[in-house]
Amino acid sequence: MESQEMSVELNSVVSCPSCGVATAVQMPTDACQFFWVCPGCGERLRPAVGDCCVFCSYGTVLCPPKQQEQGAAANEA
Repeated sequence: MESQEMSVELNSVVSCPSCGVATAVQMPTDACQFFWVCPGCGERLRPAVGDCCVFCSYGTVLCPPKQQEQGAAANEA
């Protein structure tokens, strides 16, 4: 069976639940980002219950570690 290398998307658009400002952000590849300060209203966002980071809660793309987990799970199936 051929192994397929998964491409990880590093850009996400984070939308603030308080003011609605959407900001394009480059995600770190080596860790989840627990806090993020909205440039629109200054709100300090934290992940929703059950999510590992602000990107998984408020972003358009899951964080790189979660993307890799999903890719690994898909390859095992």
